[in-house]
Amino acid sequence: MGFNINKAVDKKFETKSLNDILAAPPSALQGLTPEADKALAQVGIKTVRDLGEWKYANWARTVNDLAKISQ
Repeated sequence: MGFNINKAVDKKFETKSLNDILAAPPSALQGLTPEADKALAQVGIKTVRDLGEWKYANWARTVNDLAKISQ
């Protein structure tokens, strides 16, 4: 099974490697703007990797997963 990341990233990142995407600013992701980069930088998030490793994002993902199995 292949993995198509094109819907998750802006057009200019569709041909980049995953390592390049992880090193890119958060605005490389669909729906995030350069203004979001500035706001996220204020809490120490400068790359897509930082966003993925951000403890608050992980907490939110965990709460969401738990909500699904507790219904």
